[in-house]
Amino acid sequence: MSVKLDILSDPICPWCYIGKTQLDRALAQRPAHPFVIEWHPFQLNPDMPREGMGRRDYLVGKFGEDGADRAYGQIAEHARSLGIEADFDAITRTPNTLDAHRLIHWAGLENCQGPVIDGLFAANFREGRDIGQHDVLADIADSAGMDAALVTRLLQSDADVQAIRDRDAHSRQMGVNSVPTFIVANKHAVPGAQPVELWLKVIDEIAQQIAADDTADDTADDTAEAAGTAAPRGPGDTTPE
Repeated sequence: MSVKLDILSDPICPWCYIGKTQLDRALAQRPAHPFVIEWHPFQLNPDMPREGMGRRDYLVGKFGEDGADRAYGQIAEHARSLGIEADFDAITRTPNTLDAHRLIHWAGLENCQGPVIDGLFAANFREGRDIGQHDVLADIADSAGMDAALVTRLLQSDADVQAIRDRDAHSRQMGVNSVPTFIVANKHAVPGAQPVELWLKVIDEIAQQIAADDTADDTADDTAEAAGTAAPRGPGDTTPE
């Protein structure tokens, strides 16, 4: 039995990168996990110019001169404490991620969202590449097994631009105001970059529930079969002697 895990994320969000790394570590410890994962768009900066802006200007505008260094210093320290590779100093621009979200959407159609997400996080947080640039996105698509030439043509068009904006807006209307947000089985929202231990607990609880449901179904089937075997033939039964 599979369980849907929907993830709302932005590939320039450091907590999304940390959260995915923690989730991946848990999944590696539970290779028989039931999750079917789908990624959904949420832009941290939906009003960002399409060409992006210098990272320092962005951080100072958002956090102030002192706040920028303090905020990302704490994030960098947290990543290091978890053994997560990141080079925040290498990031020179903050991109508009609309096109990155379009790529994630197209990757979903080709069942390769995982490699594309990994490529986006690696490019942004480890390699200092601008994931707002079409050539960078095409390279990530190619590494994930997608047709880079087709992706480039799509990126040069307005394909799915409005669809991404509508999905982002829908999530906000449903109450999502930060990422990462994980939604388990269309019911339970798990916000934030959760530790490996929490995901292991969730996976184990789901596995126990699936096993209990399977046992209950088997018992019900056995009971029904026994009842059918022992049942007397009714007036409508025309089976010959």
